[in-house]
Amino acid sequence: MRRDIQPNERAFSSKEVAEEVGIATPTVRKYGQILERNGYEFLKDGDRRIFVQSDIGALIALRDTDKPLDDTAKELAYQQKERIKESSEKELAIPDTYENLPQDPNQLKEILMFLVNEMAATREMNVQLTNDMSELKITVARLQQDHHVISSSIGNSAQRTQAKIEKLTEQQNAYYETLLHQEKEKSEYLQKELQNLRDEQKKEWLSQNEFNKRLEEVIQKPKEKWEWLFSLFRK
Repeated sequence: MRRDIQPNERAFSSKEVAEEVGIATPTVRKYGQILERNGYEFLKDGDRRIFVQSDIGALIALRDTDKPLDDTAKELAYQQKERIKESSEKELAIPDTYENLPQDPNQLKEILMFLVNEMAATREMNVQLTNDMSELKITVARLQQDHHVISSSIGNSAQRTQAKIEKLTEQQNAYYETLLHQEKEKSEYLQKELQNLRDEQKKEWLSQNEFNKRLEEVIQKPKEKWEWLFSLFRK
């Protein structure tokens, strides 16, 4: 039986614990099983676990540990047993305290005033803790919102960068296509010019060849005609 529960201490459901600790509800059940397996005790409503503030601290310790979960669970179970032992010793000491209460009304009044002041201080501390917890939740919500904004900004920036890269790639491809087309036109033009030069050279060659043939025919005419022509010059 657990004796470390304070009177009127608030109880939490698994869902509330999950939100408080910042883990999933199945993880709460998993951590609860690990703790029970290593000797930790929970309040139970049938098979359902009921969590108190000390249990939330144990779950946070499991969440943040760097050691194996079972090793941490054993330490937490040992710490719980020590708390229960201290609570039992205090309960045993209460009757002695009542028997030794002072009989002087002024001393009783002082004790009561002291207790009232302590309770007032405790309430004030609880109010302050509640306010701090609210501020912490607001801060966490803002941080989550800032994280979402930053993530969205990074995503948008990445999209813009990708769009610029694609645009530059398209421009570069278009530029290369233009250069390729121009080089192709130049190559075709040079091929045509070269073909024209070849055609002209061929014509010149044919013309020269024809001239050479005619010249050869003239040279090979009968010798008599040449003699006749020379005789005219002799006269």
